[in-house]
Amino acid sequence: MEKIRIDKWLWAARFYKTRSLAVDEIGKGRVQVNGQPAKPAREVGAGDVVSIRKEDPAVHVRVVAVSGARGPAPVARQLYEETPESVAARERAAEMRRLAPEPALDIAAGRPTKRDRRLIDQMRGK
Repeated sequence: MEKIRIDKWLWAARFYKTRSLAVDEIGKGRVQVNGQPAKPAREVGAGDVVSIRKEDPAVHVRVVAVSGARGPAPVARQLYEETPESVAARERAAEMRRLAPEPALDIAAGRPTKRDRRLIDQMRGK
């Protein structure tokens, strides 16, 4: 069974533009392999589940193949398959964003005036 470093695989699968970006994200704890925090030298092979927290919610993918070379996007897409739970979570999050009210509508009168800011600072004790 062939295995490859997780940072190389993330780069080849086009989750990150460079290996150094992948290493940084792994170091920050944003990548897990089989539910365990990973280090850049951690090896992954077919069947491993990788969780990547680039946006909310996290993307969970199952490694299908390994490659040390970065190829075109359609080829990179064949290196993994997203889990059904991850797809459902992403669709739910997209629907929640779509149904959420526009944040700018909360401010009826726009930005606080200079007087409003002084009152806010006074209430905060500044």
